[in-house]
Amino acid sequence: IPEIKLHRINGEPFNIGKTKFIPVQVMHNKLHIWGYRIGGFTYITDAPFIPPAEKEKIKGSDILVLNALRREKHISHFTLEEAIITAQELNAKQVYFTHISHQLGKHTEVEKELPPGMHLAYDGLVLDV
Repeated sequence: IPEIKLHRINGEPFNIGKTKFIPVQVMHNKLHIWGYRIGGFTYITDAPFIPPAEKEKIKGSDILVLNALRREKHISHFTLEEAIITAQELNAKQVYFTHISHQLGKHTEVEKELPPGMHLAYDGLVLDV
């Protein structure tokens, strides 16, 4: 029988082993959900909005993974344009957009539209953090 010890995430940083996790609370429509900053790596998905105080936790990340569902407005996800604007504001060195719909377009075509340092993520992508 497995023994499980539950830990409630309350917004305070926590460690798993020697790795520090900084929770970043974002909105998924009306739901508060968590993204995480782990060292210089930040992962945020399922969000169309990041509160200003939470943005401060992300600013200056080496790598930011952020959702960019499609071009048309969506109730619970960033559009590509919104994701680009948000990524520029957060000033990450490298940005990878994920949680992408087929409605966004073909990878090779969309990739050409992105500002320097921004890319579409893809299955099998490996990041050195």
